[in-house]
Amino acid sequence: CTGNGICKCRVCECFPNFTGSACDCSLDTFPCMASNGQICNGRGTCECGTCNCTDPKFQGPTCEMCQTCLGVCAEHKDCVQCRAFDKGEKKETCAQECMHFNMTRVESRDKLPQPGQPDPLSHCKEKDVDDCWFYFTYSVNSNGEPNVHVVE
Repeated sequence: CTGNGICKCRVCECFPNFTGSACDCSLDTFPCMASNGQICNGRGTCECGTCNCTDPKFQGPTCEMCQTCLGVCAEHKDCVQCRAFDKGEKKETCAQECMHFNMTRVESRDKLPQPGQPDPLSHCKEKDVDDCWFYFTYSVNSNGEPNVHVVE
Protein backbone atom coordinates (compact mmCIF):
# COMPACT_ATOMS: atom_id res chain seq x y z
CA CYS A 1 0.00 0.00 0.00
CA THR A 2 3.05 2.23 -0.70
CA GLY A 3 3.29 3.10 2.99
CA ASN A 4 0.04 5.08 2.81
CA GLY A 5 -2.34 2.44 4.11
CA ILE A 6 -2.76 -0.99 5.66
CA CYS A 7 -3.20 -4.21 3.72
CA LYS A 8 -6.18 -6.25 4.94
CA CYS A 9 -7.10 -9.44 3.08
CA ARG A 10 -5.05 -8.33 0.05
CA VAL A 11 -6.94 -5.00 -0.16
CA CYS A 12 -5.39 -1.68 0.81
CA GLU A 13 -7.24 0.40 3.35
CA CYS A 14 -5.81 3.86 2.76
CA PHE A 15 -4.91 6.39 5.41
CA PRO A 16 -6.80 9.71 5.27
CA ASN A 17 -5.76 11.89 2.30
CA PHE A 18 -4.81 8.86 0.13
CA THR A 19 -6.80 6.83 -2.35
CA GLY A 20 -6.29 4.29 -5.13
CA SER A 21 -5.90 0.51 -5.14
CA ALA A 22 -2.33 0.86 -3.77
CA CYS A 23 -3.00 4.10 -1.80
CA ASP A 24 -0.62 5.78 -4.25
CA CYS A 25 -2.85 8.74 -5.04
CA SER A 26 -2.50 11.72 -2.72
CA LEU A 27 -5.59 13.87 -2.23
CA ASP A 28 -3.36 16.75 -1.06
CA THR A 29 -3.82 19.72 -3.43
CA PHE A 30 -0.89 21.78 -2.08
CA PRO A 31 1.54 20.61 -4.83
CA CYS A 32 -1.00 21.88 -7.40
CA MET A 33 -1.20 25.39 -5.91
CA ALA A 34 -0.10 28.05 -8.42
CA SER A 35 1.56 31.33 -7.44
CA ASN A 36 -1.81 33.12 -7.77
CA GLY A 37 -3.31 30.85 -5.09
CA GLN A 38 -5.48 28.90 -7.52
CA ILE A 39 -5.38 25.13 -7.99
CA CYS A 40 -3.51 24.49 -11.27
CA ASN A 41 -3.73 28.23 -12.07
CA GLY A 42 -7.44 27.71 -12.82
CA ARG A 43 -6.42 25.89 -16.01
CA GLY A 44 -6.47 22.27 -14.93
CA THR A 45 -7.43 19.68 -12.35
CA CYS A 46 -5.36 18.34 -9.48
CA GLU A 47 -5.14 14.57 -9.75
CA CYS A 48 -3.06 12.64 -7.21
CA GLY A 49 -1.13 15.80 -6.29
CA THR A 50 -0.27 16.58 -9.93
CA CYS A 51 -1.86 19.10 -12.28
CA ASN A 52 -3.56 17.82 -15.40
CA CYS A 53 -3.72 21.00 -17.53
CA THR A 54 -7.02 21.22 -19.42
CA ASP A 55 -5.90 24.19 -21.56
CA PRO A 56 -3.30 22.70 -23.96
CA LYS A 57 -1.41 26.04 -24.24
CA PHE A 58 -0.45 25.82 -20.57
CA GLN A 59 2.07 23.39 -19.13
CA GLY A 60 4.25 22.87 -16.10
CA PRO A 61 3.66 21.58 -12.59
CA THR A 62 0.94 24.18 -11.90
CA CYS A 63 -0.21 25.02 -15.50
CA GLU A 64 1.50 28.43 -15.40
CA MET A 65 3.93 28.11 -18.31
CA CYS A 66 2.77 29.22 -21.75
CA GLN A 67 5.31 29.24 -24.56
CA THR A 68 2.93 30.68 -27.16
CA CYS A 69 1.29 33.39 -25.04
CA LEU A 70 2.07 37.06 -25.39
CA GLY A 71 3.87 38.65 -22.48
CA VAL A 72 1.99 40.99 -20.16
CA CYS A 73 3.46 44.03 -21.92
CA ALA A 74 2.56 42.99 -25.47
CA GLU A 75 -0.88 41.82 -24.33
CA HIS A 76 -1.83 45.24 -22.90
CA LYS A 77 0.16 47.51 -25.22
CA ASP A 78 -2.76 48.44 -27.52
CA CYS A 79 -5.12 49.24 -24.64
CA VAL A 80 -2.56 51.35 -22.80
CA GLN A 81 -1.82 53.20 -26.04
CA CYS A 82 -5.44 54.10 -26.75
CA ARG A 83 -6.29 54.97 -23.13
CA ALA A 84 -3.19 57.11 -22.54
CA PHE A 85 -2.54 58.62 -25.97
CA ASP A 86 -5.81 58.12 -27.91
CA LYS A 87 -4.12 56.24 -30.76
CA GLY A 88 -3.18 52.76 -31.91
CA GLU A 89 -5.02 49.70 -33.21
CA LYS A 90 -7.75 49.84 -30.57
CA LYS A 91 -8.43 53.58 -30.80
CA GLU A 92 -11.93 53.02 -32.22
CA THR A 93 -12.86 50.23 -29.79
CA CYS A 94 -11.04 51.56 -26.72
CA ALA A 95 -14.18 52.28 -24.66
CA GLN A 96 -15.48 48.73 -25.23
CA GLU A 97 -12.25 46.71 -24.99
CA CYS A 98 -9.86 48.62 -22.76
CA MET A 99 -11.62 49.67 -19.56
CA HIS A 100 -10.57 46.58 -17.58
CA PHE A 101 -7.70 48.30 -15.71
CA ASN A 102 -7.22 51.38 -13.56
CA MET A 103 -4.83 53.83 -15.22
CA THR A 104 -2.60 56.44 -13.60
CA ARG A 105 -0.45 58.88 -15.57
CA VAL A 106 2.98 59.79 -14.23
CA GLU A 107 5.35 62.55 -15.37
CA SER A 108 8.50 60.49 -15.90
CA ARG A 109 9.91 56.95 -15.79
CA ASP A 110 11.35 57.45 -12.30
CA LYS A 111 7.78 58.09 -11.05
CA LEU A 112 6.66 54.60 -12.15
CA PRO A 113 6.10 52.04 -9.36
CA GLN A 114 9.31 50.15 -8.57
CA PRO A 115 9.92 46.47 -7.78
CA GLY A 116 9.61 45.59 -4.11
CA GLN A 117 5.95 46.48 -3.75
CA PRO A 118 3.58 43.70 -2.58
CA ASP A 119 1.81 43.34 -5.97
CA PRO A 120 3.48 41.50 -8.91
CA LEU A 121 4.77 44.19 -11.27
CA SER A 122 5.82 44.21 -14.93
CA HIS A 123 7.85 47.10 -16.37
CA CYS A 124 7.03 47.59 -20.04
CA LYS A 125 8.71 49.42 -22.91
CA GLU A 126 6.72 49.23 -26.16
CA LYS A 127 6.68 51.01 -29.52
CA ASP A 128 3.57 52.94 -30.53
CA VAL A 129 2.05 53.35 -34.00
CA ASP A 130 4.39 56.31 -34.67
CA ASP A 131 7.46 54.17 -33.88
CA CYS A 132 8.05 56.00 -30.59
CA TRP A 133 8.79 54.23 -27.29
CA PHE A 134 6.31 54.47 -24.45
CA TYR A 135 6.69 53.15 -20.93
CA PHE A 136 4.20 51.67 -18.47
CA THR A 137 3.90 49.26 -15.58
CA TYR A 138 1.24 46.61 -15.15
CA SER A 139 0.37 45.15 -11.76
CA VAL A 140 -2.54 43.31 -10.15
CA ASN A 141 -3.43 44.23 -6.57
CA SER A 142 -4.60 41.88 -3.82
CA ASN A 143 -8.25 42.38 -4.90
CA GLY A 144 -7.37 41.13 -8.39
CA GLU A 145 -7.73 44.62 -9.92
CA PRO A 146 -5.22 45.43 -12.67
CA ASN A 147 -3.40 48.77 -12.37
CA VAL A 148 -1.44 50.51 -15.10
CA HIS A 149 0.92 53.44 -14.57
CA VAL A 150 1.96 55.12 -17.83
CA VAL A 151 4.52 57.84 -18.52
CA GLU A 152 2.81 60.85 -20.15
